[in-house]
Amino acid sequence: MIFRETFFLQTSPMFGDFEQELYFRQLWESVRVERRVHYGLFTFGESDLPYFLVTPAGENEDTVRIRRGNITISRARIITPENMQPEFRDFFESNEETGMADFLMSRSAAFSNLKLVNHSSNEQIVTDTIEEAVDRLNRRLDDEEEDRVAILTAPAGLSGVALLKYASERIIESAPDNLNDLRERGFLP
Repeated sequence: MIFRETFFLQTSPMFGDFEQELYFRQLWESVRVERRVHYGLFTFGESDLPYFLVTPAGENEDTVRIRRGNITISRARIITPENMQPEFRDFFESNEETGMADFLMSRSAAFSNLKLVNHSSNEQIVTDTIEEAVDRLNRRLDDEEEDRVAILTAPAGLSGVALLKYASERIIESAPDNLNDLRERGFLP
C-alpha cells in the first residue's frame, strides 16, 4: 500500500514538490532507531552495524516480525600508487590518454565509492506488540552487555527505509572523527 501511494504521489500532477517532500518526510520519520549504538565507523576498510529490525507481521497489531541482520559499510578507501589505481572503462580513446591518466593518478589520491551491503537472517514471528518486542530485545541486549547492536522499528513495507536511516545516521555521526583521522594521517590539510 505504501509503495502504491508513493508511486501515485510521484506521478500525479495533483501533488507538487512540497506535498511529495512532506510525504517522504513522514515515511522517514515513521521508522525509528529505538536502541542506538555509540561507536563510530572505521575511517578505512569495513565496519559492521548489527541490528534487530521489528516490523508488524500483518493486520494484527499483536504479532510482529523480528529480523536480525548486519549492515557492512565499506568506507571510502584512499587509492594511492602503492595499493591500486582506479579503473576507467570507455573513458579514453587512445593509449596516450590512458597513459596520461595513469601518470596523473599515480601522483595524487582519490576516494573510491562507499558500499553498503545488508545481510539478514530468517525472520522470527512473535506474539507481541512492537513496544513489547523492543522492550524484550532491550532487556536481552542489556543482560548480554551488548552495546553494539541497534534495534530498529518500521511500519510494514518500510524495512529498507529503516536500514537506510540507521546506516545514514551512523555515517553522519562518524564523519567528524573520520575527518580528524584523515587530517592526523596527512590526507587533509
